[in-house]
Amino acid sequence: MPDNTDGGRIALNQLLEGNPVATIVIDAQHRVSHWNHACAVLTGVPAAEMIGRAEQWRAFYPAARPILADLVIDGALDAMVGQYYQGKFRRSALVEHGYEVEDFFPAFGKDGRWLYFTAAPIRNAAGEIIGAIETLQDVTERRRAEAALRDSEAYLAQIVDGSSVAMLVIDAAHRVTHWNRACEVTTGTLAKDVIGTQDQWKAFYASSRPIMADLVLDDANESTVDRLYHGRYRPSLLIRGGYEAEDFFPHFGDRGRWLFFTAAPLRNAAGEVIGAIETLQDVSERRRAEEALRDSEERYRSLSLTDSLTGLFNSRYLHERLPAEIERASRYGRPLSLLVLDCDNFKSINDRYGHLEGDKVLMSLAEVIGLCLRRSDSAFRYGGEEFVVLLPEAGEQASVALANRLREMFANQKVLTAAGEEICCTVSVGVSRHVPGDTESSLIRRADEACYSAKDQGRNCVVLAGLGV
Repeated sequence: MPDNTDGGRIALNQLLEGNPVATIVIDAQHRVSHWNHACAVLTGVPAAEMIGRAEQWRAFYPAARPILADLVIDGALDAMVGQYYQGKFRRSALVEHGYEVEDFFPAFGKDGRWLYFTAAPIRNAAGEIIGAIETLQDVTERRRAEAALRDSEAYLAQIVDGSSVAMLVIDAAHRVTHWNRACEVTTGTLAKDVIGTQDQWKAFYASSRPIMADLVLDDANESTVDRLYHGRYRPSLLIRGGYEAEDFFPHFGDRGRWLFFTAAPLRNAAGEVIGAIETLQDVSERRRAEEALRDSEERYRSLSLTDSLTGLFNSRYLHERLPAEIERASRYGRPLSLLVLDCDNFKSINDRYGHLEGDKVLMSLAEVIGLCLRRSDSAFRYGGEEFVVLLPEAGEQASVALANRLREMFANQKVLTAAGEEICCTVSVGVSRHVPGDTESSLIRRADEACYSAKDQGRNCVVLAGLGV
């Protein structure tokens, strides 16, 4: 009859020999009983030199010492294993009293090899340890890939950290992975306080809300972005799924800061979004320069349209404004009136008191005009002692009433000279109403003629011009 034991040994030998994983089996006396072909190829040591001997260490180390299988046979505890594989081993999660190790063997191959090896006890039916099995796998390429990845990540971290542009990166779970030095300076928030957290919002806002990178990571649509950055953002022209924005952060610095920030998705090789990067640039000085320029332009425009003595608009602005008002009145059939005012006997005031005192009279008239105007009205110093008042939405009755109120108020004004004398002055007023076909010159001419008529009638009165163009 065939020996079942021998058959079992043959089957085991064939199983081990055909196994692509390098495998060693040693007996209770630490002698090698199996050293398969994969192990011979991996170590460069043929089975014939190992089988029946307790010199398995020679394939791995320059001097005699136990391999992992030897330690398992001896029932070594973690402390003993740690003497040989400090920081490199862990207990097997699958086999009781088994161990796993990953270590570097410099004598393997041209540049050394990284091996992942496991060892577990072999027991008889009574549960006694009668040997140990050790498997070895070359994980050099994986380790090199991991090292390359670490190097790449370290290189990326140096690029990010070394950039003068404030930069932060979040992963797919919205956790901060990078927060460079420039970002610390810009936000006043240290990297150690946000790395690994989802607290990036705290650097920018008083309460929890997504920053731009969070929106990009979630592939937010424009309506969502608009809700948080209305009128202050635009889609990136360079990066699909990215956005740009400019906003004011009042708690940055002493006076708040304007930031221009961009956010873009980070994708893996398959094109899947695995994170987002956001950059921040302080554009406060540019914004303040732009505001200063606008203020300067506004001041220049105001000065160019304003009479320096009276503070009223000048004749240049009248010629800008009047055609538009005439066009509006003609198009919509709305009333429009114009007053021409001229100080009575003003030359005699200048001759008697001097031009400085005469200027005081003109300033007093401008003040009275300002007190009489409605919000929609405008007043202009037309030249010398002559003034024009433009009255949109004012018909004949309203414009004459305003002119008489203005005339009476000015007649009651008293201007005190430097010598303590009182100057009283009056004004003659001509009123013209807009009629179809009116032009700028015809409307002013009729009011001017009415003003001269008021002077001819004894001054200090109001005359309404006729309706002829």
